[in-house]
Amino acid sequence: MLVAQEIKALRNDDASQRQAQARLAAAVERWRTGPRFQPFREEMEQLAQGKALAAQANLAQLFDPTGGATPGLAADLAAGLVDLIAAELKEFPLVQSPLRHFADGAVSSLLVAQVGTVALMIQAVDGPALMRRQPVQTTSFTAGETWDHVLTGTAEAELVQIIGSKPGGVELRKSECCLVPGAVSFRDGSRESLLIRKVSTCLVTLKLQRRLGQNGVVRQFRLDDGSLVHLAAGSWRESRLELAAALLGRMGRRDAAPLMAAMAEEQGPQSLRWQSLRECIALDSASGFATLCRIAAKADDPLAMPAGAMRAQLLESYPQLGEFDQCPK
Repeated sequence: MLVAQEIKALRNDDASQRQAQARLAAAVERWRTGPRFQPFREEMEQLAQGKALAAQANLAQLFDPTGGATPGLAADLAAGLVDLIAAELKEFPLVQSPLRHFADGAVSSLLVAQVGTVALMIQAVDGPALMRRQPVQTTSFTAGETWDHVLTGTAEAELVQIIGSKPGGVELRKSECCLVPGAVSFRDGSRESLLIRKVSTCLVTLKLQRRLGQNGVVRQFRLDDGSLVHLAAGSWRESRLELAAALLGRMGRRDAAPLMAAMAEEQGPQSLRWQSLRECIALDSASGFATLCRIAAKADDPLAMPAGAMRAQLLESYPQLGEFDQCPK
């Protein structure tokens, strides 16, 4: 195997690599806490507290979709950080960015800063790589807000909006749009989704995102008919709790059934409550079915309707469960 001389040298002494990594991390932190970026960071804290974007003078210059954004300011801000990292990489090509980043072959994201529920990031979409992918068949919606400022590149996109509900899904409206340098847009993530269809070369955007609520659910629908495909927890905490509930179920921990029943009846995230209910029924049919019936009997409970449908299905398949039925006859 061919190993570069630089890699061989690091096997014996990696002190220079560790020093270069620390140097880059310190340089990025100085930029983020320095006078160039600190005003934006302070306003991100206000945004995380629920304040309006229009009330944040600096952020509004970047992301005001009504025409208040200052031309060139977003590009200059992003270039300041990217040039700093690029200069360090040129001198020390083996260092890694201290900022969180993601890449999947077509889309790359660099997290500039995060304050509570608000995140600022730079995102690049590679046009040729995007064209090699299969066209997307679904789109997702979640409780949150997104402001986009196109820094460079052009793209053909499709704005997908939820305009109504129907059994088993939603009514979708799709409209084509074009992204060009300097374009600023806003989306309500609970009912609007943007799909990038075609990019000329590389599309680079500065994004500001704010998550709304702690109990948000990510909903995925088919683009052709609006049918519901998937529901997922909107937070890491909920996902971890759902995974823990599923694990207890797979382990056959019958002693966890009372806890699952209590979680199912709490006023919490619907997806977590439903997962807990299903695991409770699997672990202890009597306790789980009784819990199911109590939920189905509460008209003001958002899970009452699906719980009622499951109750009817279970009674049809297992009539003996009727002795645990607590719903009004």
